[in-house]
Amino acid sequence: MNPTQWDFPVELCCRPMAFVTLTGLDVVYNAVHRAVWDAFCANRRADRVPISFKVLPGDHEYPKCRPKRTSYEWYIPKGILKTGWMNKHLNLVPALVVVFYELDWDEPQWKEKQSECATRVEIVRQSLQGRNTKVAVVLIQKKTPLPPGEDVIASERAAALCNACELSGKSLFVLPHTDHLVGYIIRLENAFYEHAQTYYYTEIRRVKSHKEFLNKTTHQLLFVRHQFKIAFFSELKQDTQNALKNYRTAYNLVHELRAHETNILEIKTMAGFINYKICRLCFQHNTPLDAIAQFRKHIDLCKKKIGSAELSFEHAAWMSKQFQAFGDLFDEAIKLGLTAIQTQNPGFYYQQAAYYAQERKQHAKTLCSHEASVMYPNPDPLETQTGVLDFYGQRPWRQGILSFDLSDPEKEKVGILALQLKERNVVHSEIIITLLSNAVAQFKKYKCPRMKSHLMVQMGEEYYYAKDYTKALKLLDYVMCDYRSEGWWTLLTSILTTALKCSYLMAQLKDYITYSLELLGRASTLKDDQKSRIEKNLINVLMNEIPDPEPDCDVLAVKTAQKLWADRVSLAGSNVFTIGVQDFVPFVQCKAKFHAPSFHVDVPVQFDIYLKADCPHPIRFSKLCVSFNNQEYNQFCVIEEASKASEVLENLTQGRMCLVPGKTRKLLFKFVAKTEDVGKKIEITSVDLVLGNETGRCVVLSWQGGGGDAASSQEALQAARSFKRRPKLPDNEVHWDSIIIQASTMIISRVPNISVHLQHEPPALTNEMYCLVVTVQSHEKTQIRDVKLTAGLKPGQDANLTQKTHVTLHGTELCDDSYPALLTDIPIGDLHPGEQLEKTLYVRCGTVGSRMFLVYVSYLINTTVEEKEIVCKCHKDETVTIETVFPFDVAVKFVSTKFEHLERVYADIPFLLMTDLLSASPWALTIVSSELQLAPSMTAVDQLESQVDKVVLQTGESASECFCLRCPSVGNEGGVATGHYIISWKRTSAMENIPVISTVITLPHVIVEHIPLHVNADLPSFGRVRESLPVKYHLQNKTNLVQDVEISVEPSDAFMFSGLKQIRLRILPGTEQEMLYNFYPLMAGYQQLPSLNINLLRFPNFTNQLLRRFIPTSIFVKPQGRLMDDTSIAAA
Repeated sequence: MNPTQWDFPVELCCRPMAFVTLTGLDVVYNAVHRAVWDAFCANRRADRVPISFKVLPGDHEYPKCRPKRTSYEWYIPKGILKTGWMNKHLNLVPALVVVFYELDWDEPQWKEKQSECATRVEIVRQSLQGRNTKVAVVLIQKKTPLPPGEDVIASERAAALCNACELSGKSLFVLPHTDHLVGYIIRLENAFYEHAQTYYYTEIRRVKSHKEFLNKTTHQLLFVRHQFKIAFFSELKQDTQNALKNYRTAYNLVHELRAHETNILEIKTMAGFINYKICRLCFQHNTPLDAIAQFRKHIDLCKKKIGSAELSFEHAAWMSKQFQAFGDLFDEAIKLGLTAIQTQNPGFYYQQAAYYAQERKQHAKTLCSHEASVMYPNPDPLETQTGVLDFYGQRPWRQGILSFDLSDPEKEKVGILALQLKERNVVHSEIIITLLSNAVAQFKKYKCPRMKSHLMVQMGEEYYYAKDYTKALKLLDYVMCDYRSEGWWTLLTSILTTALKCSYLMAQLKDYITYSLELLGRASTLKDDQKSRIEKNLINVLMNEIPDPEPDCDVLAVKTAQKLWADRVSLAGSNVFTIGVQDFVPFVQCKAKFHAPSFHVDVPVQFDIYLKADCPHPIRFSKLCVSFNNQEYNQFCVIEEASKASEVLENLTQGRMCLVPGKTRKLLFKFVAKTEDVGKKIEITSVDLVLGNETGRCVVLSWQGGGGDAASSQEALQAARSFKRRPKLPDNEVHWDSIIIQASTMIISRVPNISVHLQHEPPALTNEMYCLVVTVQSHEKTQIRDVKLTAGLKPGQDANLTQKTHVTLHGTELCDDSYPALLTDIPIGDLHPGEQLEKTLYVRCGTVGSRMFLVYVSYLINTTVEEKEIVCKCHKDETVTIETVFPFDVAVKFVSTKFEHLERVYADIPFLLMTDLLSASPWALTIVSSELQLAPSMTAVDQLESQVDKVVLQTGESASECFCLRCPSVGNEGGVATGHYIISWKRTSAMENIPVISTVITLPHVIVEHIPLHVNADLPSFGRVRESLPVKYHLQNKTNLVQDVEISVEPSDAFMFSGLKQIRLRILPGTEQEMLYNFYPLMAGYQQLPSLNINLLRFPNFTNQLLRRFIPTSIFVKPQGRLMDDTSIAAA
């Protein structure tokens, strides 16, 4: 028996494949034979048939076949399954023996070769000794054979060879050694596979035929054996469905066997084997739920079958192996594509295997703790003649004995003793750690952090029992972080206790101190007497003395540890241990709190350090240091109290550094901030508390930031959620939970004592020089100096605003783009108390919208803080939001000379451009002048003069201008630029020296069209009833063609007229024709003139509607007056 006795045999765990032996191949000296063998074995792909090949000599002796039984009447089986049976059929007894022989059909010495081949076949048959193994012959030939039926000689000689060898035609094959060797080999393999299938089918039939001779009384074991064999042969035949069915039957039969202490191990062993096969095949068939169900059933049936109480560790070992094997199968199936989940993965089975391995260890500790005087039995009852058992699961000292009564109790007792002594030598921790490690890997893979942590603790404890303290500490350290963060204090205490033992046994000073500090703290659930012992040991270590051993440690390990501690004491090494407490929970809590989130530079910075001890006894610290991000302040925040090492635990409550358990100690610090730190954050980077003397051995507890440890955040959250009323404390004490860490503060500038006033007239107008008057007055008691002004657009606004805003101190000239948006550090000089000063700024805003303007005044003043004179830089800023608006709206329109709206104008025909300025400013505007800049494509009909000079517009008032223009003939019709309208203006209230702003309005483009004929009329402005009204029409030909014009005049009821009523005439290119008419008004009032209709024969699109745009259609007719003499007129 060896430590691996519980491992499943290799032949059980492998995939069964048909066993075929190849004879007649000299793979060492014959290159052709070597090539054939390589083709069979090398690089076998998954799609090739499952066959296991082996090269053997022709006269190889195969296992002998036992004589066939004719009756089972008096046969009593000695066991269920022989240990060599599976291996025999996997590797020793072939399903097919193939004889290779080099022989071509045209061989000259055919007879001799045929006889030699037949002899070789006969030798193989003799060596098989009556087994049903198939025999086949493969002829290795040099030439490629002809198709079947074409080579008559080959057919005859093949038949003759089959007769000589006593083979059927299906057992003779030809293998040409050509370039396509692998293809021929694959075809051969398929044929071999068919022969092997037939062999295993025959074997199954043979085993089944035994059933009729068996009876349930004496042959129960044979029922199991035969069913297992049928299933195993089915697997070799690759009939996995039938194999599974027969394994299930065999499993049920095993559990029908009568179980007793003498055969329980054999029953469990066989049940385990068959269960393994069933589960393996279920996973192979992709039915994992069936595999899990079978395994659960198997465990339920077997977990109570313990057997001998003196060997109960064997049952635990067997159970452990069952779970481990199933975990391996599950994991293998996952690697082949099965999907597992968090609640059902191999980790649970490895975990259970580890649990039974731990149980095995406990049983072994109880049952195998013999005294040293007990010797191993001689002769060894566990040895057998062959070195192996005959049947699986039997005892070596009573093989084949199936009686339930022990024939030799003494021999049984000696055998059990031998097993117990063997078990004592097993390294259980190694087995447990391996299983736990497998489980941890699985739980990590399936994201089960708590299961992983739980098992890692067990691994750490197992390493502790195995005395591998380094690995134990490494694992426990890793897990402690999780338990701290989640607040599992009872679990953490247990782990810390084990870790403390490890660090003691290794004499690891820093680890021992760290774990002691935490076990004394509030996270520890130890009782006070245990805490007192740890506290005493900690002080001993700080006094450079050897601590007392931890309880329940191995005696030998303690002796070794004491030597190590003695060496540590004698060696003068590093005696200062700095321990960062942010990752654990020490017995001292620390919180830092600044009195305010910010301090003015002329006020001392003050903060408190709160300390609270959770250990059983008062404890004295020697030093407290506070470190800042600016290290120059560190020197002001140190408390140091000289004390002897022996006084650390003395019951003294005097002194600022003595902490009483449960009481909060508050320490006040203050210092003056440096002026260069104005605007900066002062941060506490660490608080260091020193336990012990720096001359001896001391521990520096270092809190990052303003304090707090691994449990602080969770405790703060619980305190915030708690509705529990806190008890009332004396005035000088505070509740620890009510203290909130405030680890940083801002240094801000001294409060300024000046006033800044802004005077302006909003809103600002686009592009104007907007005036902003800044008045600064000092209210300080002493002179202020180096006063500087920064004014302009407040930084941080839209980049477009920055580009379109310009500030200057000089309002007499217009700003351009080179001027900044913000004027910085304008020197003002010094101001005496009460003195005031004005500064005028001019801002030009190029776009409309809101802008935030900043006026920032800074100055220096001398002041005294804590009897220390400092120079303070004070500043005051004012912001104002100014809206920028357009000063006026400009409307432009094109009209005809009749003041009718024009969508388009006609080349060379005058039209009117009208502009309308509507004031949008809340302040009065002065229009200094206006100017019309025409584009080259436009010309003025008359002189272009401003009609709005010096006009003052109030809010909502408007000023209009009218210009008569003409567009000369252009080459192409379409949109034509008109030009620009420039308005020069300023605020009426602005000073004389403020420059005038010119606003340029781009006039709209106008569509220009050519007209073939232009008509205009000369007529008086009014007529009088019954007085002749001369009208002259001018017709201008605007084309390069001679125009045929038909003219007609339609009469009107209000007029009589003389002239040509209808005429047809020709007008030469570029010339003008005049038509004169005398109209005679008949009625007074606004009357419609006789209508002039013109028809151009060349331009049929020229309509009378177009014509009426150019000539008047109506005229005002005055009534006929009486004749007055000059006297009456003068009287009027």
